[in-house]
Amino acid sequence: MPDLSPIAPGNGYWIMGVDRENAVAILAAQRLYDLSGSNLADHFQSLQAFYADPIVHADRHSRCICRAPSAKTITGKVAYHGDYWIREELRGQGLSAIIARVAHGLSFAMWAPDFLCALVEQWALDKGLVSQYACAHYEADVSIMMEEEGEIKDYMYWLIWRTGEELRNDWLQRKRDHLTPQCH
Repeated sequence: MPDLSPIAPGNGYWIMGVDRENAVAILAAQRLYDLSGSNLADHFQSLQAFYADPIVHADRHSRCICRAPSAKTITGKVAYHGDYWIREELRGQGLSAIIARVAHGLSFAMWAPDFLCALVEQWALDKGLVSQYACAHYEADVSIMMEEEGEIKDYMYWLIWRTGEELRNDWLQRKRDHLTPQCH
């Protein structure tokens, strides 16, 4: 929510895809964190990944516990790929893979991040969406607790990520593939 965690110009973007009738079909949001003096685990646990000022905006039940070991090594410029939404009747048709490639390419072109990451639920792994997101690495155990409508809820996530080098190599490979003459 922009009022709880504003994004400075140049540090975020969103993508919207529409169908032939100009109705929204897919949405994706990304942002850049400068974690040069920190790491992703600390950023999550401080709640600064969710609130500009956790002391002011977080409720007394809000917690994030990040036990994913690699989160402590994710530092520097970190592109965080937030929520994806695909209209229900369009799900399962490969749009996740397309929007992930577009978002990864934009993040690389705009920011050349040291890491690109996201949080996903278990069902995304079960459906094979992590491979569609082209994230080579994943670890369990990021817990986010918050109060919703008077009820305390605990959500479990997997941390998925790619290194900046992997993004760069993917971009270079696509560039080579595009420039290589195709004989038929």
